[in-house]
Amino acid sequence: MIDLHCHLLPGIDDGAPDLETSLEMARIAVADGITITACTPHIYPGMYDNSGPDILRRVTELQTALDEAGIALRLVAGCDAHLTPNMVAELDSRHIPTLAGSRYFLFEPPHHVAPPRLEESVMATIAAGYLPIITHPERLSWIEGHYEIMCKLVAGGAWMQVTAGALTGRFGKRPQYWGERMLDEGMVHLVATDAHNLRNRKPQMSGAVELVAERLGERAAMDMVLTRPRLVLENADPSRAPATLGVPKPSGGLAALRRLFRAA
Repeated sequence: MIDLHCHLLPGIDDGAPDLETSLEMARIAVADGITITACTPHIYPGMYDNSGPDILRRVTELQTALDEAGIALRLVAGCDAHLTPNMVAELDSRHIPTLAGSRYFLFEPPHHVAPPRLEESVMATIAAGYLPIITHPERLSWIEGHYEIMCKLVAGGAWMQVTAGALTGRFGKRPQYWGERMLDEGMVHLVATDAHNLRNRKPQMSGAVELVAERLGERAAMDMVLTRPRLVLENADPSRAPATLGVPKPSGGLAALRRLFRAA
């Protein structure tokens, strides 16, 4: 599996606090079946003032530490980018690093307030040649009243990444409901760990993959953790990606037939 969202770099944001934690998180990821991890620290002006060049340097240093420890995990660079007024310029300058230098990048909306002109901001990055991956929409506190925004973003070309732990219930019933609903409606392109620590947010995806496979089939599950992530790392055209799958809905004719049977 390929994990495109993980806060593995030590001492750079609210993820792993030190190298020892990073190494143990990497061991957990490998044991779970993850072979490639994108190191995606927050870039949040005023809170986490990280930048592309520094993230790349830290990824190289952590990869060396993993190799020396005999941990078979390949790292690539990226970030979890919060909305900024100059996002396209910051992507162009590589201040905001894309995933493995591709056109794809993680776009993190504010958690508690629906930002004005979010759709406009996301579409601006697409118009500039990037493909935004919206991180953990199922966990946003404002999704209930603005779910149609997510639908519009997907229709406009954005991808959605759901957190593995949300699907397994680690974040509670509400994010689990929205994660499952998005799965059922064919809105989910990627599943990732968004791992932060060794306690309640470990880098594990296998449990969520099993749940997706039960719900949508094994092919759909592997598309979310292997096929599409591999295309991201290859910087492939999104048209090459398999279509998202949802739970088939009964046709009108079938629903009418069922009503007739119940009436009989």
